[in-house]
Amino acid sequence: MSPGLSQDQEKEGNVMTKLLGVIAIAAVAFAVAPAQAAKHATGGCSSANLEKTETAIENMADGDSKFVAQKEIAAAQDSLLNGKMGACGAHLNKAMHATMGK
Repeated sequence: MSPGLSQDQEKEGNVMTKLLGVIAIAAVAFAVAPAQAAKHATGGCSSANLEKTETAIENMADGDSKFVAQKEIAAAQDSLLNGKMGACGAHLNKAMHATMGK
Protein backbone atom coordinates (compact mmCIF):
# COMPACT_ATOMS: atom_id res chain seq x y z
CA MET A 1 0.00 0.00 0.00
CA SER A 2 1.14 3.51 -0.68
CA PRO A 3 1.40 6.03 2.17
CA GLY A 4 -1.19 8.31 0.53
CA LEU A 5 -3.81 5.59 0.47
CA SER A 6 -3.44 4.80 4.18
CA GLN A 7 -3.77 8.49 5.06
CA ASP A 8 -6.99 8.67 3.03
CA GLN A 9 -8.32 5.61 4.79
CA GLU A 10 -7.37 7.12 8.15
CA LYS A 11 -9.23 10.35 7.28
CA GLU A 12 -12.30 8.32 6.26
CA GLY A 13 -12.11 6.43 9.55
CA ASN A 14 -11.99 9.71 11.50
CA VAL A 15 -14.96 11.07 9.59
CA MET A 16 -16.94 7.90 10.25
CA THR A 17 -16.07 8.02 13.96
CA LYS A 18 -17.19 11.64 14.18
CA LEU A 19 -20.38 10.88 12.24
CA LEU A 20 -21.24 7.98 14.53
CA GLY A 21 -20.65 10.24 17.54
CA VAL A 22 -23.00 12.89 16.17
CA ILE A 23 -25.63 10.25 15.43
CA ALA A 24 -25.34 8.88 18.98
CA ILE A 25 -25.76 12.36 20.49
CA ALA A 26 -28.78 13.04 18.27
CA ALA A 27 -30.36 9.72 19.25
CA VAL A 28 -29.98 10.53 22.95
CA ALA A 29 -31.42 14.03 22.41
CA PHE A 30 -34.45 12.67 20.56
CA ALA A 31 -35.00 10.07 23.26
CA VAL A 32 -34.80 12.57 26.13
CA ALA A 33 -36.70 15.52 24.56
CA PRO A 34 -40.20 13.94 24.59
CA ALA A 35 -39.74 12.81 28.18
CA GLN A 36 -38.73 16.31 29.23
CA ALA A 37 -41.64 17.85 27.29
CA ALA A 38 -44.12 15.52 28.96
CA LYS A 39 -42.62 16.29 32.36
CA HIS A 40 -42.97 20.04 31.83
CA ALA A 41 -46.38 19.76 30.17
CA THR A 42 -48.00 17.96 33.07
CA GLY A 43 -46.61 20.39 35.63
CA GLY A 44 -46.81 23.47 33.43
CA CYS A 45 -50.28 23.08 31.97
CA SER A 46 -52.53 23.60 34.94
CA SER A 47 -55.52 25.78 35.69
CA ALA A 48 -53.39 27.83 38.07
CA ASN A 49 -50.72 28.51 35.45
CA LEU A 50 -53.36 29.33 32.86
CA GLU A 51 -54.95 31.79 35.29
CA LYS A 52 -51.61 33.45 36.08
CA THR A 53 -50.81 33.81 32.40
CA GLU A 54 -54.27 35.19 31.63
CA THR A 55 -53.81 37.81 34.37
CA ALA A 56 -50.43 38.79 32.90
CA ILE A 57 -52.01 39.07 29.44
CA GLU A 58 -54.80 41.31 30.76
CA ASN A 59 -52.19 43.65 32.23
CA MET A 60 -50.28 43.91 28.94
CA ALA A 61 -50.44 46.97 26.73
CA ASP A 62 -52.43 46.48 23.55
CA GLY A 63 -50.34 45.39 20.61
CA ASP A 64 -49.04 42.46 18.62
CA SER A 65 -47.54 40.68 21.63
CA LYS A 66 -50.84 40.80 23.50
CA PHE A 67 -52.72 39.50 20.46
CA VAL A 68 -50.26 36.59 20.09
CA ALA A 69 -50.48 35.81 23.81
CA GLN A 70 -54.29 35.80 23.68
CA LYS A 71 -54.27 33.39 20.73
CA GLU A 72 -51.81 31.09 22.49
CA ILE A 73 -53.76 31.06 25.77
CA ALA A 74 -56.95 30.21 23.87
CA ALA A 75 -55.15 27.36 22.11
CA ALA A 76 -53.74 26.18 25.46
CA GLN A 77 -57.22 26.14 27.01
CA ASP A 78 -58.61 24.21 24.05
CA SER A 79 -55.79 21.67 24.28
CA LEU A 80 -56.31 21.29 28.03
CA LEU A 81 -60.03 20.64 27.54
CA ASN A 82 -59.23 18.02 24.89
CA GLY A 83 -56.65 16.29 27.10
CA LYS A 84 -53.68 17.22 24.92
CA MET A 85 -51.29 18.10 27.71
CA GLY A 86 -48.20 18.38 25.51
CA ALA A 87 -49.87 20.82 23.14
CA CYS A 88 -51.34 22.72 26.09
CA GLY A 89 -47.90 23.11 27.65
CA ALA A 90 -46.41 24.29 24.37
CA HIS A 91 -49.12 26.93 23.84
CA LEU A 92 -48.94 28.05 27.47
CA ASN A 93 -45.17 28.41 27.17
CA LYS A 94 -45.56 30.56 24.05
CA ALA A 95 -48.16 32.70 25.80
CA MET A 96 -45.88 33.17 28.80
CA HIS A 97 -43.00 34.23 26.56
CA ALA A 98 -45.25 36.73 24.79
CA THR A 99 -46.15 38.30 28.14
CA MET A 100 -42.48 38.92 28.92
CA GLY A 101 -42.51 41.67 26.32
CA LYS A 102 -40.54 41.63 23.14
